[in-house]
Amino acid sequence: MPYRRLSRFVTAATTVSTASTVTAALATLGVLALTAPVAASAPVSPVSPASLAAPAAPADLSIGSSPRTAPLPRPSRSSDHLTITVSDSGKAATNGTYELYCHPARGTHTDARGACDKLDSLSRWGKDLFAGVPKGSKCTMQYGGPATAHVTGTWAGRPVNAQFSRADGCEISRWNRFVPVLPSVAS
Repeated sequence: MPYRRLSRFVTAATTVSTASTVTAALATLGVLALTAPVAASAPVSPVSPASLAAPAAPADLSIGSSPRTAPLPRPSRSSDHLTITVSDSGKAATNGTYELYCHPARGTHTDARGACDKLDSLSRWGKDLFAGVPKGSKCTMQYGGPATAHVTGTWAGRPVNAQFSRADGCEISRWNRFVPVLPSVAS
């Protein structure tokens, strides 16, 4: 039981970032290790955290990091950016090119938050969200109109270059799955 307090000092010593402070901390640990059996029988006096504090580290380094390297940046999804070009939708207001940024939602898209939420809900690990209709699919011979869309950019760290149309039942379903990223178009 007397060694229980020793583990706290080991943890404190391993988070020190400068060599001189590590040497001083190790010397303190050596003294503590030698006196631990004696200290177990003596009354315990509290150790002030200030007495164990290391010199202040530079503001650009985190505790425990090497003084020669900065901490790695956190990966973010702020690179989720799509350019969506819609034509022949039947509505002049929905034709055009829109920029969509997600995480946080912004851009020139008319419903950026709704579009980003839709893309997030459709995203699955290991699946290409923007994959076209598989070859050999059996689709209804239904024509949904001349609307087309081209989506380029980056989503979830992967490049996107996808074409959308409403040429048959499968393509119409694929288009409708992406509303509000793509505009709602009546057949």
